[in-house]
Amino acid sequence: MENFEDSSSVNVYGTKFCPYCIATRQLLDAKGVAYQYTAVDNDPNLRENVYRRSKQRTVPQIWIGEQHIGGFTDLRKLASNGDLDRLLSA
Repeated sequence: MENFEDSSSVNVYGTKFCPYCIATRQLLDAKGVAYQYTAVDNDPNLRENVYRRSKQRTVPQIWIGEQHIGGFTDLRKLASNGDLDRLLSA
């Protein structure tokens, strides 16, 4: 996995047609958040690396800097209670 130099960088790993992956991109786009989206559809090694790092087999998997956020439901919860904005500005 890549190294995260910026503590506020947002990295999303998902698949192209997963509804939760699409919803994640829509939420981040609506908030004007810059993020790196990496599709793991055709890369079993990358998908395994994401699993090893997150301990989750589902997509999307989201990181802000080195902090693992989880999936879309976790991201939505952070956005709704204002914690996402605080994490991004840290």
